[in-house]
Amino acid sequence: MKIALFGYGKMGKMIERLAIEKGHEITAKIDLGTEKIDFTNVDVAIDFSTPDAAYGNITKCLENNTPIISGTTGWLDNYGDVVQLCKHKKGAFIYASNYSLGVNIFFELNEYLAKMMKSLSQYKVSMEEIHHTQKLDAPSGTAITLAEGIIENSNYTGWELDQGGNQQLSITAKRIGDTPGTHSIDYQSPVDSIEIKHTAHNREGFAQGAVIAAEWILGKTGVFTMKDVLNLG
Repeated sequence: MKIALFGYGKMGKMIERLAIEKGHEITAKIDLGTEKIDFTNVDVAIDFSTPDAAYGNITKCLENNTPIISGTTGWLDNYGDVVQLCKHKKGAFIYASNYSLGVNIFFELNEYLAKMMKSLSQYKVSMEEIHHTQKLDAPSGTAITLAEGIIENSNYTGWELDQGGNQQLSITAKRIGDTPGTHSIDYQSPVDSIEIKHTAHNREGFAQGAVIAAEWILGKTGVFTMKDVLNLG
């Protein structure tokens, strides 16, 4: 499989290493200042760039009939436009706020727990996420996905950063050192608490999941998520 990498920072380099270990070939490394791309030498593209660059990278791939996997967060105001372009071009696209296999299982666990807790009004839920100091967006895309999973399956109507209250879910975002990513969901009542938590030990799990998604999407048409890739329902 011939892969183009959009974004060649820490994640891009890790994806490159894992892809090569699996027998794939990196045929393009697109970072700031790169303009020309030979899409005839690309089977699939993986985007871990920046919020400002992601939308342009994704549309460029779809316009050139190249399947694209994106893990860049902070650009989702344009998500609907990408979906429409993908359908128009009969292309293939996956966006995930987090490609870690463990996190995607955590997403499912979070939704299931929210459904169980919906009728138990004595429990108040809050969320905390911790990432490295170089992460540009807060809260993280993963935290927003977790919040949406709770909101869709509970009586909460939205989320707020560092506030919350009434029907708003509170998300606390911290930026500490080189932390790869920690997300915890806490249900508190006057008598006890329930917490679920995912802690990434390094960034390799994110890169591994992106390569798996890129392998999966070859030959497919449509807009997909990691639920499709992992057959999570």
